[in-house]
Formats: sequence, structure tokens, C-alpha cells
Amino acid sequence: MIHGGKKKTGRGAIPGTDPRNGEVWRTPEGDSVSCLEKIKVLNQNLEEIYQMCQDALEDAVLMGCDETQFRQIINELVKKLENPYHKK
Repeated sequence: MIHGGKKKTGRGAIPGTDPRNGEVWRTPEGDSVSCLEKIKVLNQNLEEIYQMCQDALEDAVLMGCDETQFRQIINELVKKLENPYHKK
């Protein structure tokens, strides 16, 4: 499988590759998340989202849809995500 132009193994991204482009996961206070299990889950979630979006883009293009429109729709979808834990 290819992820962000880099090959993946069956265990996730090859060491040294990162779906966040080297960014550190941060808490709302700006501290780095240090729990390795949390980091692993977050990174796996991003890898799955990336692959699902990649597959959907490929399907759209193969079915004759406009790539730019597809990307706009995905961006709008992300903007509509709601945090159910947001303190009001």
C-alpha cells in the first residue's frame, strides 16, 4: 500500500513516516501527548481516514467526476465535523 507517497507495511506506516508530517499530537493546553497507546490510536485513525479518502478520490475520478470538486466536498465535510465534548 502507498501512504503519502511512502510504502506501508501490514503493521502501519514504515518507521520514520508519519501521517501528521512530523507534527506532535498536542493537548488543548499545548503540551505533547505522551501516552504511546493514545498516539498509536490517533495515528492509526489518520491512516484509515487517509486511505478511505484516497479510495474515494480514485473512485470519483474513475467515474468521471471532477477532482477539484471532490476535494472541495471532502474539505467541507471536515469543516462540518462537530466536537461532542466541546465545553460550552
